[in-house]
Amino acid sequence: MLVTGFPAQAFDTNCYVVAPGPGEQCVVVDPGVGVLDQLDEVLAQHRLHPAAVLLTHGHFDHTFSVAPVCGAKGITAYVHPADTELLADPAKGLGVSLDELFGGRLTYSEPDDVAELTDGATLSLAGLEITVDHAPGHTGGSVLFRLPGAGSQWEAEQLCLSGDVLFAGSIGRTDLPGGNTQTMLTSLREKILPLADDTVVLPGHGPETTIGRERSANPYLRDLTGAPSRGL
Repeated sequence: MLVTGFPAQAFDTNCYVVAPGPGEQCVVVDPGVGVLDQLDEVLAQHRLHPAAVLLTHGHFDHTFSVAPVCGAKGITAYVHPADTELLADPAKGLGVSLDELFGGRLTYSEPDDVAELTDGATLSLAGLEITVDHAPGHTGGSVLFRLPGAGSQWEAEQLCLSGDVLFAGSIGRTDLPGGNTQTMLTSLREKILPLADDTVVLPGHGPETTIGRERSANPYLRDLTGAPSRGL
């Protein structure tokens, strides 16, 4: 399996590309600001063909390039329905408009083809089986994407693309519109802590980590009660 990622030009948002292997179809996860050139280089280097764009949530630093990627490739963007409105109007998740934030230097467009993600669903895309976990708190529609890690560079039981739910040493902020601290703690307790310790976490910002590392060292998880480890 091929898993690669790189930071966007703004906010260091991680954009990931996941495929069964070189020369195959792939999914693109969270194409943020200014990723198009580097994404094209990754696709060309590994001879990959995008089959879908998956969005961990609707904040524009994760979705800014979704329309041009989907439009150029003729593919669908997947997002949880609670965050669909953020694709139409990113300002709803910020409290300010993009013009106020960037002085009119960025032009955003909404993707034409959008499909809804459902908690507990398994997506069969690009030869991959991807499980969706709804984990609200950072936004109402935040999700985790889990898939088997065997054959990846980590050879872990599973991988978890955590968006802005969980980071190395931290968690996603809850003070933006749509955020909720208590809901975030519930998501961490019910969706993060049950994962096996060797689960490799690929977050929306910052370096990779593991559930075991975060369970023992992340201050936001220490006081939460865990549950038995859950596989795929």
